[in-house]
Amino acid sequence: MSRKTYHVTPSGEDWKVKRAGAQRADSIHENKSDAIARAKELAKSADLGQVKIHGTDRKIQTEYTYHKDPRKIPG
Repeated sequence: MSRKTYHVTPSGEDWKVKRAGAQRADSIHENKSDAIARAKELAKSADLGQVKIHGTDRKIQTEYTYHKDPRKIPG
């Protein structure tokens, strides 16, 4: 089962949601909270989904994994 990972990243004054490996953004939002909500919606609809939220410095701030995580590491 492959994981669908969606990244929330800054894009100028906006925030974009883009699936890892995709050429184009899934959506662009005026604020970060709307972009996060859309990314979570997409990840939850996948068999195994993940959201990685980046800050304005492009570093990952938070990650969410939905459904059964195949890793054997607790937490």
